[in-house]
Amino acid sequence: MQVATASGAIALAGAAQAQQPMLAETDPQAVALGYKADATKVDKAKFPKYAAGQACANCTLFQGKPTDAAGVCPIFAGKQVAGKGWCNSYVKKA
Repeated sequence: MQVATASGAIALAGAAQAQQPMLAETDPQAVALGYKADATKVDKAKFPKYAAGQACANCTLFQGKPTDAAGVCPIFAGKQVAGKGWCNSYVKKA
């Protein structure tokens, strides 16, 4: 019974994540943090912290698998970010 309950909770969590809207690059917080859905389009002059290879999917804050196209980020509550995206809050996964 406990296994079925745990499986159900995991399925519901995944469904809830899938229902969250994608973060728009025009969202005020996204603009402030330099969020781009495609990390290769980051303005490197404005955000010199960016380095090639950095992406949301390999950030500590990304709540998804490294192969997920999108996932939740606590920086942008209630919205998903692109796995190939980037923002100035990037912290490399250990």
